[in-house]
Amino acid sequence: MYLFLFSLIKMRKFVILAIFALTFCTAHCDSVIGEDDGSSVSGLYTIEGRVYAPEYLLPGSDSNWQQGTVVSINGGEFKGFLREDGSFVISSVPSGSYVVEVINPDYFYEPIRVEINPRGKFRARKVNFVQPSQVIQTPYPLRCKALTRFKFFQQREQWKVTDFLLALWF
Repeated sequence: MYLFLFSLIKMRKFVILAIFALTFCTAHCDSVIGEDDGSSVSGLYTIEGRVYAPEYLLPGSDSNWQQGTVVSINGGEFKGFLREDGSFVISSVPSGSYVVEVINPDYFYEPIRVEINPRGKFRARKVNFVQPSQVIQTPYPLRCKALTRFKFFQQREQWKVTDFLLALWF
């Protein structure tokens, strides 16, 4: 009986201590993030743009190309999906440098580097892996167009009778 009362008292102290710690942590986190104080800047920004439909859509086959399209930042660190008009918005992105990629199973889109400085100024440029120092600026909000359709299979070379005859002579 005494052991049960002793463990009950210990558990009661633990619950009170846990409530106090939880209250302290939530109050401290709100002041660090700045959600409760309207005068501080949150430091989170929004990357937005538009993905245009490929110009060479096959009739009836790719009418829903937006459903399979995902906008990815830094290889999936942040993700966004397209609206019906092709626009996208990715919120809560801190300042820094990011590579924005449009991922579609049928079409290839060129990646774009977006740099956000701490004051909230955006700069977009094409990604150049061969010469990273070369800067080709692109307008912001982003405008992404498909460069080409993926080719998963090679066109097979046709067989000719002359190939057979030439193979016998050599």
